[in-house]
Amino acid sequence: MSLIQLDSVSVRFWLPQERIVTLKEFAIRRIQRRLSYRELWALKDVSLDVGRGEVVGVIGRNGAGKSTLLRLVARVMHPTTGRVRVVGSVAPLLDLGAGFHPELTGRENVMLNGTLLGHKRRDVEAHFDDIADFAEIADFMDAPLRTYSSGMAARLGFAVATAWQPEILIVDEALSVGDEKFREKCEQRITNFRRDGTSVLLVSHDLALVRSTCQRAIWLDHGAVRLWGAASDVADAYHRAA
Repeated sequence: MSLIQLDSVSVRFWLPQERIVTLKEFAIRRIQRRLSYRELWALKDVSLDVGRGEVVGVIGRNGAGKSTLLRLVARVMHPTTGRVRVVGSVAPLLDLGAGFHPELTGRENVMLNGTLLGHKRRDVEAHFDDIADFAEIADFMDAPLRTYSSGMAARLGFAVATAWQPEILIVDEALSVGDEKFREKCEQRITNFRRDGTSVLLVSHDLALVRSTCQRAIWLDHGAVRLWGAASDVADAYHRAA
């Protein structure tokens, strides 16, 4: 059964032709009807499916449409054309720690983000020690987040987002956080999720990770599918073309 299915999906953006520095300038140009736009297709006729318990890699150069694809699956965007079908709960690791408040403590941010993810407060409290231990910052949970390094904040973001097993996990370069030992912990958690039936969509520039973790992969090039198939075959083709 496919938990993620994209059928001939395209996404179009309209970008201003002129460089506009301020909101005031934008408003004036809009009132005067002096704005002109150019068409940009971030995705063009993309189709793919992800089965239950399958890990699918998404590779391609910057600007290829990878993040747009993930945002469609995370339900924060809608396609211009085509159909996106997503079945089950989704945990999107698109920007670790993006919802954290710098003046709140680590403890307060865990409670805030856990509830924003849809969990009851008592459930977040029950997972709190595990989150702090996994992030390896238990001694800093009552310090303001502004005192954290970027790596500490990212580790906490990953720990909160993966404290509960989702049916679908979306990972955008989240495994680049922390040192090698912590990255191995993250990979192991994702592997355990997959074994228990979670479907994973993984964006990474690390071809070795794609080969070792993913069953299939999709290569995006200027918004279009360049290749879609076995992860090792797609990674090898991408490497040869680099």
